[in-house]
Amino acid sequence: MSLTIDGLIPAIVQDYFSGQVLMLGYQNQEAYDKTVELKEVYFYSRSRQKLWLKGESSGNKLLVKQILPDCDQDTVLILAVPTGPVCHTGHRSCFYKKLLPREEMPLASVPFKLEKTIASKKTADPDSSYTAQLFRGGLDRIAQKVGEEAVEAIIAAKNNAPEELVSEIADLIYHVSVLLVSKGMSWANIHSVLVNRMME
Repeated sequence: MSLTIDGLIPAIVQDYFSGQVLMLGYQNQEAYDKTVELKEVYFYSRSRQKLWLKGESSGNKLLVKQILPDCDQDTVLILAVPTGPVCHTGHRSCFYKKLLPREEMPLASVPFKLEKTIASKKTADPDSSYTAQLFRGGLDRIAQKVGEEAVEAIIAAKNNAPEELVSEIADLIYHVSVLLVSKGMSWANIHSVLVNRMME
């Protein structure tokens, strides 16, 4: 992708899978060109007056999937996969402080956050965690629950019960997430397949 940059432009980095905004930096022509060529995000440091590779010291790099310039071509949106926490504080995103309460998290991030919560329950006490009970029951128990929830969702749909259908589909997604985690897989695997199907 060819882009001519005069001076510095803002470069916004967004998580390719969850859509979460991770950080904002600045790029000059060299930083942009290296990002395109090497598929890792480079910035230009205004304080140090030099080019720098994100993660060159921490190892937490940003692997580029797509670059989108805005309509005026004076800002770029970089969709990337982080290999670790992006913020120097250890947070996944530099935008972790809340000035106003947010009642709901972005829709695209829900499956990934659910997946992380489920994974954290694998070693929890089964007596205090339903998720841990599922893991203790093994693949047969998890698969059984996926089947049960799928059938209940179908019944709710055929009974024309919208609220019940929403609840049953939520249960189905939850148990599918448990199944994925139990097999060492992720919603990221599903995401790539769905993206390909959108192109069909």
